[in-house]
Amino acid sequence: MSYGQGGPQSQWDPWTPQSQQQSWNSGTDQAPDWAALAEASEARNKRRRLLFIGGGALATVAIGTAVAMAVVSANGDGGQANSPTSRLPATADIPGASTAPPPSFAPTSAPPPLDPKDFVSSKKKDTAPLSPEILFPGTQLTMGDIVYKKGPTADTKSCATAALQTLPKVLTANDCTRMLRVTYTKGDIAVTVGVAVFDTEAQATSTKTQADKKSIVKSLNGGGVQPFCNSAICRTTTNSYGRYAYFTIAGFTNGKDVTTKDTEVFKTGDDLAEFTFRQIRRRGEAQASAAAAAG
Repeated sequence: MSYGQGGPQSQWDPWTPQSQQQSWNSGTDQAPDWAALAEASEARNKRRRLLFIGGGALATVAIGTAVAMAVVSANGDGGQANSPTSRLPATADIPGASTAPPPSFAPTSAPPPLDPKDFVSSKKKDTAPLSPEILFPGTQLTMGDIVYKKGPTADTKSCATAALQTLPKVLTANDCTRMLRVTYTKGDIAVTVGVAVFDTEAQATSTKTQADKKSIVKSLNGGGVQPFCNSAICRTTTNSYGRYAYFTIAGFTNGKDVTTKDTEVFKTGDDLAEFTFRQIRRRGEAQASAAAAAG
């Protein structure tokens, strides 16, 4: 059964030009084609989605471009951070190593160490306590493998009374202020050391220069040490360091004369002279160290 006559049914599509809308009230009794209408609606929806997606992509690209431009602009007017190599300054324009001389500073150095000899060269600086026991401590002395037993000691301000022959005159002429003596023994050999004290180094040096072979310190006996070198020939030495002049007299306690063959007597005198020098020097070192620590 037919509800009317005519050609194929025309469908109106707003996205297709020249299409015609099918009126439901066209005067005919034909029912609308619901399937065709649904297909047309679906096609329109697909086109809208494509337009939205395309528009979103274009918007994203536009935003990305704007951000990139903002970043470049933030890096400086010339975009120096991302400039191509061709836009870098020429090699001649790049600063090279500086040819200016390095800065100079005033040289600094630690103060020179204090000279120990200065502290034993004058009465003004040499203020540490002094006595035979301080200068010659202990009960014995070891030099190398030889042990010397310490004997009696003496201390006097009358230097001439502790000297013999030409030495008293020399000591007096140079204003000797004190004479310290000590005796050491090894077997039947004894040696007395005499240390003359002066106010200045010059006086001590003058005493050493003026002393001769007859300038003798008086031997010191007692405390188990027999008298020696009172009439026998003995070996003597003279030297000085700082404001101190020191003398030795070495011989036999049995009264025998010393000859050039008695090498042990010579060694005994040399050992005690060396020890005396070391003790005077150590005295200076101790005072120099104390002065340095005190600033």
